Amino acid sequence: MPNVGVFAQRTKYRPNPIGISVVKIEAIQDHVLTVRGLDANNNTPVLDIKPYITEFDTRENVDVPYWMKKLMEDYF
Repeated sequence: MPNVGVFAQRTKYRPNPIGISVVKIEAIQDHVLTVRGLDANNNTPVLDIKPYITEFDTRENVDVPYWMKKLMEDYF
């Protein structure tokens, strides 16, 4: 498995009811993510980011990295 960092994981024991948006990453430059599809007001803080996981989420035609598919093989 590749090293992917703290934002690349999710847990089924999420302790908070924070809103969730599924977005498309348009660009990554330095420490700035540019996304499309975020349903939040301007200047709303983003507390956390997670990868899209087909088994949990409901969007169609998404690209999921190989390592995430491999990680989820024995999850359930």
